[in-house]
Amino acid sequence: MNKIEFKAVVVANEINLGKIAPHFGIMRKFRWEDSLILKEKDLTGILKAPDGKQAFIFHFGSIVFVNCQHHESMDILQYIKHLDKSIQTAQINDFTDDYCIEVSSEKEEVLSNDFMIVKAFDETFHPEIIATILAKSAALEKIEAAIDGLLDEVEDIVAYLNQGRLTASDEQLAKLSARVLGFKFNTISYIMLLDKPDITWFNPAAESVFNKMSTLFELEDRYEKIRHKSETLLDITQVFTGLAHAKRGTRLEWAIIILIMIEILLSLYDMFLRH
Repeated sequence: MNKIEFKAVVVANEINLGKIAPHFGIMRKFRWEDSLILKEKDLTGILKAPDGKQAFIFHFGSIVFVNCQHHESMDILQYIKHLDKSIQTAQINDFTDDYCIEVSSEKEEVLSNDFMIVKAFDETFHPEIIATILAKSAALEKIEAAIDGLLDEVEDIVAYLNQGRLTASDEQLAKLSARVLGFKFNTISYIMLLDKPDITWFNPAAESVFNKMSTLFELEDRYEKIRHKSETLLDITQVFTGLAHAKRGTRLEWAIIILIMIEILLSLYDMFLRH
């Protein structure tokens, strides 16, 4: 019997794989959907006992550690932090996901949210599939928290609207819209949420595991919820923008009316002064 433990953490909005890879002798161009895999030989010198340990680094800010204790994960993070300054370790436990795969020929195969039992461990796809799912799940958790925070901000603006006041400036509304669009970009393009690892296209077993784990972690459902929330937020910000423009238009109209009244008063004053 053998156990392999995975832990995903979110340490940045984006990690520059092209900056880190050459340091480990990996000289190739990375695509958006690629991950950087640090194997035992790459971790030699960083960890005292690198046997059986790996780290999967994803461009969208997630890192998945395989069979690493907490202090070993921190050693790896501190090392690559010198290569990419965008990596942050202060809030490493804010958005995480854990998984365990157990290899046993005596037990029935099981696939659940927390662990998997298999009769045979396939190194060609099991680590990559699990790491990819965990990395996306942890990154989604960060986006979910951020978009919920944004909904709270919008709720405050709506509360002011109920009192007949619109306190948000044009700059605030523009930033709000930019953040909402950022969520849509992150979930669709940036995280490549709906994309599958290359191995799933020619390995049916890998595709089966990926599809089952995607369903277990509700990746598509969570994506749809974020998409609906972001679309709702965009609709709300458009209403805010329309109200702000209407408010500005009303002020402009009043300014014109006041100027006309002043001009009339000045004309009357001048007329009576002459007579």
